[in-house]
This record gives sequence, structure tokens and C-alpha cells, in this order.
Amino acid sequence: MKTSVRVPVGAGLSALLLAAGAVGCSEGGGGEESPKMTPAAAVAKAAKNTEKIDSLRYRMTGRAPEEGRVEAEAEMQMKPTLAMSMKMTALDQGADAKAEIRLVGKAMYIGGGAEAAKEMDGKSWIKFDLAALGADKELNQLGGASQADKNPATESTFLTGAKDVEKIGTETVEGVETTHYKGTVALADLEKSLEGEDKDTRDKRRKSLEQYKEMGVDKLTMDMWIDGDDHTKRFRVRGDADKGPLDMTITFLGFNEPVKVTAPPAKDTVDLAEMMQESQTG
Repeated sequence: MKTSVRVPVGAGLSALLLAAGAVGCSEGGGGEESPKMTPAAAVAKAAKNTEKIDSLRYRMTGRAPEEGRVEAEAEMQMKPTLAMSMKMTALDQGADAKAEIRLVGKAMYIGGGAEAAKEMDGKSWIKFDLAALGADKELNQLGGASQADKNPATESTFLTGAKDVEKIGTETVEGVETTHYKGTVALADLEKSLEGEDKDTRDKRRKSLEQYKEMGVDKLTMDMWIDGDDHTKRFRVRGDADKGPLDMTITFLGFNEPVKVTAPPAKDTVDLAEMMQESQTG
């Protein structure tokens, strides 16, 4: 079996997508904020509501620094146990640049479809076992555990750190009337603002900040579309990274719904831990 495997969509995109399930959502009715509520207060209220999210479904479109244009759909459960399934396409990397990620228990699976099967004796999935590969160290390099083990609603709170939050207007998103807000956040200022937060909040936000710092982003332009129930329906984040522009939009399709993710069939899966062990003994 070949040991050189190309996954159609890069590991950097995997990290971005796992972290980008960014904010809470609702299918509730539209409406604007209270006349007494400032744009900053409206954003803060929506950010607070993300704490009640246990699972979500979302669609993501945009541009990643290395992969170019991408599209993805995902569902993720944070409580009571972590589970995630995501299908993605890198539009600028050819018709076969598609992949699927599943996180089940302590293992992450990356499926590359027919293209991957050509390089892996007909098997189209790679299994990354956290325990067998050294817990979250190796998976962290692939954009797995350290991003997935936190509530992905965390990033929506970043806009609360902007000093220039403004109301853009009202817009309909997926049939829901929303109010659009926008602001700019410097990562350095956002990091300083964590000093007044509790330890749990600081830890969660710092994990999300790290991905941007590693990409070379020092400032984010952020948009939030908030519905009449004070939940975020859509979220956009933009920034200049070392290897190109970042521009991602996440639209939420559902929240707090049952999520069921199953491991791919063993016959279609290459276990990376076993492959490494065979290579060492061989």
C-alpha cells in the first residue's frame, strides 16, 4: 500500500472549518433591536445567547488563504458528547477537490472519495486515532481536536470587542428578517479584553484566537446578522493572512437538533496508526 496520501482539501482548511462553526442561530421571526438597545448591546446579547447552544448545522462559503474558494456544509454536536460531520469542496483545486471529515468519539476520519481511493488500494478514508497517535498533538496539526473540543459559538463573541460596531440595516437571510451589524477587531485588543473574563471564557476565546495568529491575521472585519430572537443567523469574518485573504461566511440552518455521526466502514478505511506501526516494524 502506498504511504504517500494526498487529501484533496488541505489540512489548513480542515482547521479553519472545524473552528469556523462560529455562532449560534435561530429560525425565529425577524425584527430590529429595541429602540434603547445600542448596536454594541445587540451584539453582546446575541453573543450571550450562544452559551445555550449544544448543537448546530451550518453552511459555509468563502475564501481560505491557501485553498482559495471553498464551500462546506456541516453539523456539529458539543454536548453531551462531541460529534461532527462536514462535507467540503475546494472550488479552485479542480472537480475532484472534495473531502469529508467525521469526528466520532476519539477518532477523526478524512474521506477523499475516488481520488483518495486511487492512492490507497481502493480505500477512501483515513482514520486518525487520537489515543494511538499521541492524543490531541497530532490531530491538532490536522486541525482536529483542539478546535473541535470547544463550543464553536465562541467566535461570535469577538465582535463584542469592536469599538466601532455599527448597524448597517435590515436584511432577509434564508427567509428570516435580520439586523446587520459590522465592526473591526484587532486581535491584540481582543486578547487584552480577555483579562476581565472568567477562566473558562478566556480559554475558549484564546483557542479561537490562536488559529488567526498562526495564519498571520492581526485584525478582523466582522459582520453579524441577528434575528428577532437575538440569535445570530449569519456571520462573516475577513482578514489579511500571510498566504492570502481570508473571507468566510457562515449561515446557520438549525440548532439544538439531534446529531448522529457514524464511522465509515472499516473496509473502506486506512488506519494511520496501524500504517505507521507497520512502517516502523517493517
